[in-house]
Amino acid sequence: MGPADAALVAGGGLLAGAVNAIAGGGTLIAFPALLATGVPALTANITSSVGLVTGYAGGALGYRNELRGQAYRLKALGPAALLGGLVGAVILLLTPSDGFKTAVPFLVLAACLLLAVQSRLAALVARRRAAAVASTAAHPPAAALSGTPPPPPPAAAAAPAAAAPAAAGAGITWPTRIGVFVAGAYGSYFGAGLGVLLLGVLGILLVDELQRTNALKTLLSFGVNAVGVVVFLVTAQVAWAFAGILLVTSACGGVLGARVARLLPAPVLRTGVVVLGVVVAVVLLIRG
Repeated sequence: MGPADAALVAGGGLLAGAVNAIAGGGTLIAFPALLATGVPALTANITSSVGLVTGYAGGALGYRNELRGQAYRLKALGPAALLGGLVGAVILLLTPSDGFKTAVPFLVLAACLLLAVQSRLAALVARRRAAAVASTAAHPPAAALSGTPPPPPPAAAAAPAAAAPAAAGAGITWPTRIGVFVAGAYGSYFGAGLGVLLLGVLGILLVDELQRTNALKTLLSFGVNAVGVVVFLVTAQVAWAFAGILLVTSACGGVLGARVARLLPAPVLRTGVVVLGVVVAVVLLIRG
């Protein structure tokens, strides 16, 4: 590893951590940076997963206030996320290097598509929640039959969302668990787009405020990546020097990203990441 390669990966990790904090899709930056240094595609994917895990941890810590009162959801959905992460990591390790290299451009394009529709997905989640809340208020019995928790009594109507009762766990169904499992398997196999998939599953199948849903998504994403990293650690397919650089720079990028988020609109950054991802996919397709 020369100084130029180290600088390239360090810059990619810093930017990836910031992008994950602001809009998501950091893998679409770290992964191409590793490929540019000559690291094989499979090793680059595994190294990226290992190196960016600190960014997810920082994000979960930053959402600690929104995670209050959601322990029951973590208990219900955590096993599905962890199992999905384990399955995805094992499938990745069993995938031949040539087969993964062939699939990479299409995985990148799929991640770009997920990132491109992220804002529309968030809007859909918000509308879904508003409609569910309105329906619950207008028809309490029907809402109860659907598994949605009953509205709070008048005296508690002003209670903050963070203090939502554990009874809301009644809305966690097997389709939700299966969706989290599938998202976890995908995210452990190829990290880009994991957060968007989880946000879609949780936002559509659970009823809660978007920020609390996003907090739950972030912690589950950390769990998925942590399990994958544990599996990858026992293999010889991690470029440890690059992984070490990413661990430090992505964590720093996550901290800086929180500050940049106040200045740079997320849609602008998201568009830039999507354009970069499409360019990378096209280049990989041309190279074959």
